[in-house]
Amino acid sequence: MAMSYKVRFWEIRERPDRRKGFEVRWTVGGREKSESYLTKGLAESRRAKLITAARDGEPFDPQTGLPAAELRDLKQRTTWYALASEYIEQRWDRTPGNTRRTLADALATITPAFVEPGAAPRDPRVLRRALYSWAFNKKAWATDPPEEWQVALDWMQRHSLPVSELEEPDVLRRGLDALCRKVDGAAAAAKTVNRKKAAANEVFGAVVERGYFTQNPLNGLRWTAPEVAEEVDPDCVPNPAQVARLLAAVRALPGRGPHLYACFGCMYYAGMRPAAACHRTVGDS
Repeated sequence: MAMSYKVRFWEIRERPDRRKGFEVRWTVGGREKSESYLTKGLAESRRAKLITAARDGEPFDPQTGLPAAELRDLKQRTTWYALASEYIEQRWDRTPGNTRRTLADALATITPAFVEPGAAPRDPRVLRRALYSWAFNKKAWATDPPEEWQVALDWMQRHSLPVSELEEPDVLRRGLDALCRKVDGAAAAAKTVNRKKAAANEVFGAVVERGYFTQNPLNGLRWTAPEVAEEVDPDCVPNPAQVARLLAAVRALPGRGPHLYACFGCMYYAGMRPAAACHRTVGDS
């Protein structure tokens, strides 16, 4: 969203019923903004600073309400880890369970890649589990994380990159490449990679809405995701001779062996679904 010079300030509002009882209010491009402070002196100081920025001809951001200089400073300080955690907090209550798990999985995978050059966690598995099961799981926030997780999360907080650096193509590719690997370094399934990338893209879209980027930095990035394998892997499917031996072993089982032999035989030789195979009878044609 374009910056605006249409800024208007109101008098400080006192609210005795609030802990921070002094509210600074202003509008940017018609959008109302406010900040609350413990004392009137702090509120007056903040209001004066904003007025000075406007008088100096500095544009304001309609999304955050901040002057351009403050917004730049904020971008330098705010980390990807902090924004990802905020996104989970805001999105959690209106998100279905499966989507919550997908988001947590995607963020737990990509976040460790968005760290300072040369930084490496002591135990990547512990960090991944701490991110997935606590940092990006709002239900877990009611209790403190285990000590081992807390150490890993403290490391993540110290080394997470500021959001401003995520406009660098090499940094983004490093994050997307991380989505292609399991925690043990093995290649992840292509469908899993695509699902995680879509979830990460959602978070980047929210970051754009908050004014950190003018457009989603993933758009236009030259990066190719793994292709989804269309062919059946022979190592994953038994051949006819192996199936015959498996069925013979099932038939020899006591009790329901013959029944299971007929069921699995229909599934393999006739391509039946399990429910249809289980309800076949001798008289069925």
